[in-house]
Amino acid sequence: MTAHHQQQHHDSEEHEMSTTSTWTVTGMTCGHCVASVTEELEEIDGVEQVEVTLEGGHVEVTSGRELTRDEVEVAVAEAGYALA
Repeated sequence: MTAHHQQQHHDSEEHEMSTTSTWTVTGMTCGHCVASVTEELEEIDGVEQVEVTLEGGHVEVTSGRELTRDEVEVAVAEAGYALA
């Protein structure tokens, strides 16, 4: 999927905007790979949604805060893969 999503959510009385970041993961070859990467990325604090496209290794992460490359890289490595 190449569509970018901007989501809004409400925390008590605060109004916050979600952030969407796009990454490329190398080495994924099957649905199990997608599930592993998705599961690890969902463990990152603040992550709301993860969309992984096997073809091309595109990963779109929606979160309540900006994610650093380091924390995404660590999560992807935990699944056994690497960021491009």
